[in-house]
Amino acid sequence: MSRSDVELYAPALAAGLDEDDMANVQVDEERVHLINKSSSSSSGGRVQNVKLFLCTAVVLLAAFSLGYSLGYSSPGIPSMRHLNIINSNDEESWFGSILALGAILGGPIAGLLLDMLGRKLTVMLCAIPFVAGWVAIATARGIYGLYIGRILTGIGAGMASLSVPVYIAEMSSPNLRGLLGSSFQLVITLGILTAYALGIPLNYKYLALVAAGLAAALITLMSLMPDTARYMLIKHQRDKALRILEWLRGPTVDVDTECRDIEDGLDNQEPFSILEFTKPSLYKPLMISVVLMFFQQWSGINAVMFYTVDIFKTAAPTIDAHISTVIVGVVQVVATLVSVLLMDRAGRRVLLLLAGVGMALSSTTFGLYYNLTEKNCTSNNHNSSMFFYDMDSVSTTAAPCVDDLSWLSLTSMVVYIVSFSLGWGPIPWLLMSEIFPSKARGAASAIATASNWIFAFAVTKSFLVLKEDYALGENGVFYLFAGICAASVIFVALFVPETKGLALEAIEAKFDGRSHEHPEV
Repeated sequence: MSRSDVELYAPALAAGLDEDDMANVQVDEERVHLINKSSSSSSGGRVQNVKLFLCTAVVLLAAFSLGYSLGYSSPGIPSMRHLNIINSNDEESWFGSILALGAILGGPIAGLLLDMLGRKLTVMLCAIPFVAGWVAIATARGIYGLYIGRILTGIGAGMASLSVPVYIAEMSSPNLRGLLGSSFQLVITLGILTAYALGIPLNYKYLALVAAGLAAALITLMSLMPDTARYMLIKHQRDKALRILEWLRGPTVDVDTECRDIEDGLDNQEPFSILEFTKPSLYKPLMISVVLMFFQQWSGINAVMFYTVDIFKTAAPTIDAHISTVIVGVVQVVATLVSVLLMDRAGRRVLLLLAGVGMALSSTTFGLYYNLTEKNCTSNNHNSSMFFYDMDSVSTTAAPCVDDLSWLSLTSMVVYIVSFSLGWGPIPWLLMSEIFPSKARGAASAIATASNWIFAFAVTKSFLVLKEDYALGENGVFYLFAGICAASVIFVALFVPETKGLALEAIEAKFDGRSHEHPEV
């Protein structure tokens, strides 16, 4: 890795710094450069990443369960309506959104457990509410049983959304952290796609039982994986940390250097207290993470994914709704895979900016679609009523007004999903796992995760209301999302730092207030 890739802040140029202060700044910069250099290259042998990939694959079963939970309501709700388990729009709305209420609880629970029990056990424990929730849904005899199951799966989703990115970030080397960290969102999209695809032949009960089996497998397989070396060092268990690093990197690598780098970063930190949130080194990355979570959810993605079937029934009635959701799921997986491959090459900021622009444009065209179809339908219905007095004749005449523009709705949806998957899907979670100092990672990540799910609940619960004619209407709600996406572009351009290729210790130094980042060339 070149020096320009890991260069941090230029020395402070403010008046009043004496020679000792300037010397301290320079020493701090040199230390950070050495951290990145030693972390990104192996000394004494070639790094073997097979076991790192194995750990990542196992822990991502939790992300798969999270994605499956998000996608479940799309095929599950129509099945429940068909079997008269859900009988009203209000029940449908609560079932779709109540997952987020459970996740709001799950985030702080995982944040507490991360520091008490470790990263590994926290991931394992998130499988318990998943299994219990899916069994409750499969065996429920009424709507309240479904709600209880949905809340439990939400708790598991909240725990997974915090613990999995932290585990991956702490296990990864800097040159692979972007690739592996963004795979969290990739596997979420695979879970969503699987729920869509299995929803075609299976009803909601069998869909839930499949998910319960996958969550149970997580407990078994995760028990065979190690905890992170950084957590072992936090607990002053250096011998275990060295064994974990040697197991991950290979026996020919000098893991003692990496271990010392982590220790140096931990040694320079004071014990964590709640007062740390008043310091720029913590409240700045926390504010950035919370605002990113706001933009991720209020871009409209969960509203779109929760109600994909209903959206396509309205937007493109000529295309089978269940097939169209599977197509969208495939597009989302492919686009997220592209993002994973680009993450450590293009950088986080570039992908966020491009994604924000694409989402703003596609949300605008989706709003335009509803504008045009509303005008066309109104005009067609008015004209047809002059000649046809039978209501069946009127509805038959009015239908083609949507068919003529179904290509616009489908194109807008695909562009939106591709754009979101390239940037705003994976990167807020990746940055959350990167930018917090080790001593506060559990607490700060819990706040960021809880805020994400609060925003998810708000946008999902309000979507059905906002899209009604007496509120914003279907066109107005997408114009709202477009405006929020445009604001996200401005925020990223002004406030979000680039973390590509930097060690976690180096990223922490970005927010210590003693130096300023050189722009990347």
